[in-house]
Amino acid sequence: MSQLFYLKECSSTNDEISKFLLYKNSDFIALHTFNQTRGRGQYGNTWYSAAKKNIAYTLAVSTQNFVYSDFLFNYYTAILIHDFIANLTEVTPKIKWPNDIILKNKKIAGILIEKKKINQKEYFIVGIGINILQERFDALSNAGSIFTQTGKENSLEEIALKLHHYLVKKLKETPSNQMIIEQFNLHLFKKDEISVFEIGETRQNGIIKKADEEGKLWIELEKEGISSFYHKEIKLLY
Repeated sequence: MSQLFYLKECSSTNDEISKFLLYKNSDFIALHTFNQTRGRGQYGNTWYSAAKKNIAYTLAVSTQNFVYSDFLFNYYTAILIHDFIANLTEVTPKIKWPNDIILKNKKIAGILIEKKKINQKEYFIVGIGINILQERFDALSNAGSIFTQTGKENSLEEIALKLHHYLVKKLKETPSNQMIIEQFNLHLFKKDEISVFEIGETRQNGIIKKADEEGKLWIELEKEGISSFYHKEIKLLY
């Protein structure tokens, strides 16, 4: 049974969700807030969010529902958030590997997926942050919101409900591995475009060719030719 809970304020919805998984059969349980004070991103990064301007949402789903690898589950979730924002804004976003959502060249959403065992049951803890109404981002030059990128004002409450119902419905579907990879690459940010990449202390031009099932990004670099990278081994500058 799916349930959506709300907190007026919390440090991190990913950290708080375990308090709402009260039963052994708990599944598709979600928590959201419009004031997350210590949001987390991938690999220890911080997710900054202005109070009452954006949505922080976490969904706990049993890993038994899926036969996908962690990488493919991550890709599938990114596709779903991409499609949700496309439907909401009527503007087609892109997916910046591995799972940021880019709308008109600005990051408006991020995803943090963790795997946790709670009450003897293993869950995917799917944390999603979407910038909705925030107008200023100060030092975060690559960040934006649905409002800054489209001029549309949306109700946080309505979007949270729509997001929850959409994710619960779509995560109960099971597309093939091939379809996930195809859809992810179809929407991949800067694919087949010349871009600048930072590798360690150096920079060079390259062209993103594809993301694969093992979670690697394949790039045709100016000097090394075709090379593959895991997250944090290379940085796309945009």
